[in-house]
Amino acid sequence: MSLVLRVPQRAVPVRRAPLRSRVELLRAVLGVRDFDLGLLCVDNEGMQRLNRAYRGDDRPTDVLSFPFHENVKAGELPRPRSRDDYNLGDIVLGVEYVFQRCRGDADYYDALTAWSDQSLKQLFRCSDR
Repeated sequence: MSLVLRVPQRAVPVRRAPLRSRVELLRAVLGVRDFDLGLLCVDNEGMQRLNRAYRGDDRPTDVLSFPFHENVKAGELPRPRSRDDYNLGDIVLGVEYVFQRCRGDADYYDALTAWSDQSLKQLFRCSDR
């Protein structure tokens, strides 16, 4: 299925091809390539707005996850009943937030990949524990 990648922000550079290939690799490793996934890259203002609306937290953060399926047991994949149910949900990456924290300490795209990995697992309530 598809990976929809949107980058409506202009605060920091986002090279779509490397990010897409890394997230596609994560999807393959986690066994969720049959599911649609939305990935939205936003600036601090956009992330703060989403945090305020959905979490009541008036500040930017690194990532938000919005699972499509509810009532999925930890570590299990959703069990779609129809083609329309082959959707994991959406991940919102606070790319400006991540970029500011990576300056000189880590590779920006490695950090985005790590945050994408954790968020992808949250969409079907998987854990490394």
